[in-house]
Amino acid sequence: MAQKKLIRFEEIKHFSNVLEYPENMAGNWELFFKNNHLITLELACGKGEYAVGLGKMYPQRNFIGVDIKGNRIWKGAKTALDEGLKNVAFLRTQIDFIDTYFTQKEVQEFWITFPDPQLSQSKQRKRLTHPKFLRLYKNILAPGGKIHLKTDSPDLYRFTKTVINTFNLKLLEDETNIYGQAMICEELKIKTFYESLDISGSKKVFYLCFQIDQDLPSEKDNLLKDES
Repeated sequence: MAQKKLIRFEEIKHFSNVLEYPENMAGNWELFFKNNHLITLELACGKGEYAVGLGKMYPQRNFIGVDIKGNRIWKGAKTALDEGLKNVAFLRTQIDFIDTYFTQKEVQEFWITFPDPQLSQSKQRKRLTHPKFLRLYKNILAPGGKIHLKTDSPDLYRFTKTVINTFNLKLLEDETNIYGQAMICEELKIKTFYESLDISGSKKVFYLCFQIDQDLPSEKDNLLKDES
């Protein structure tokens, strides 16, 4: 297994659709994609199922999967190359620095699909829907930009709802069991590797879609400390 990881780490260095800690990319993605379409980011993308799936669904839009683990990115990047998806790319970096790679209004949407829910309270600030991260997203979101969260963790779902309510953000969609609905949109039918594992054992998939249409004053973060 360790040998396979090393091989994949080496291979992605030569993939034309993978950028590792690139410099001076903010505002220059149109040169990379050779168009000026807005960008959708899949955060903590793992094997990139959403970046690839959405890329197939919307050929006139650009998609970037973001993750620090190159051996996971390898799968999605190779699939995109093999299938000729020129509107799909991967960025290897920490999400903590995401707003250094894009300019204001350069990103249309964020998809956060089955992230580590960071269940212990001591790791609350590592949750990708914590206001610490939402402030970074807001810096680069275009007007009307959306955040999508898809998770099997009821704890992360409830925490994110609390964040939305605490900061009075605009909630667009709220589902506690998407596959229990009579009809679901094609975007939500895309399944990640981690979704198939049902790690939380909840047997439900939660979905939230919201907009960061308000400022997020840091003093309100203290109101979240008692949340699970």
